[in-house]
Amino acid sequence: MTQEPQAQEPQAPALEYTATLSVTIAEPIDVGPTPEGHRRIIPITGGTVSGPRLKGRVLPGGADFQILHTPELSQLDARYALELEDGAIVSVDNAAIRSGSADALGRIARGEAVDPQEIYFRCAPRLRSSAPEWDWVNRTMFIGTGERYPDRVVVHVFAVG
Repeated sequence: MTQEPQAQEPQAPALEYTATLSVTIAEPIDVGPTPEGHRRIIPITGGTVSGPRLKGRVLPGGADFQILHTPELSQLDARYALELEDGAIVSVDNAAIRSGSADALGRIARGEAVDPQEIYFRCAPRLRSSAPEWDWVNRTMFIGTGERYPDRVVVHVFAVG
């Protein structure tokens, strides 16, 4: 009988800072209460992409589809496109959760400024591109942290090593 090798404690994967997306937004479209929760759609109007691995702009026309499950918890599903400096297009599907006190999330819902330290905002952006030089984004998992401001959402994106 062969002996199993000694199991080592698992190591967390490394994170590599990729870029910051500053996504400008328009006034929310309030769908209202549904069986899944209160729904809102936040139109995306543009923005910037800056960082060591991605640079360009956020294209207008996307949206963030939100479900406010409770006064303390929101589920976000943002879908939009980036145009990089070389003209390549990258689609972004960003699933996120945002939680905090009912007061802080209520202020966000009303379009008021909230200190990012009051909110837990984590996301898993999925990037895709047909451009051969950007194929690495198709084969990389990303995670991020988010910050919500009255006129924009800022997402700091990290590649998981």
